[in-house]
Amino acid sequence: MSKIDEIRAEMVTAMKNKDKERKDTLSMLLAALKNKAIDKREDLTEAEEFEIIKKEIKQTKETLELTPADRTELIEQCNARIKVLSEFAPEEMSEDAILAIVKEVIASLGIENPTVKEKGKIMKELMPKVKGKADGAVVNKVVASQLQ
Repeated sequence: MSKIDEIRAEMVTAMKNKDKERKDTLSMLLAALKNKAIDKREDLTEAEEFEIIKKEIKQTKETLELTPADRTELIEQCNARIKVLSEFAPEEMSEDAILAIVKEVIASLGIENPTVKEKGKIMKELMPKVKGKADGAVVNKVVASQLQ
């Protein structure tokens, strides 16, 4: 079952339960997924679906950050939207799991004592392995902790 089908089923349930906010969020997400599939002219891969979901979460968080504190109804709406979108987002890798992959990459590159100069080489090998599974900022922090 693709994410589009899963989201559509959840949207129907939200409509039956008369949960307008959840239905609206799922409708927005469904539209984003369908638009990407139309642009691509073929079905989306699971990684592409997760990428779109993460993008929607990120945009909602940015909206939340820019919202004035006195606009409580907008803040509540953004928080509710993030909660719904998070249900469909992939599980993020922990720092320990990222660290294990970083050490594996460093070993595969044959680097004894990694330095800042080799960070680009390490990141180039590492990012395809964690893309869509880990936040880039966390990955960067873990790699930096391993450099001398």
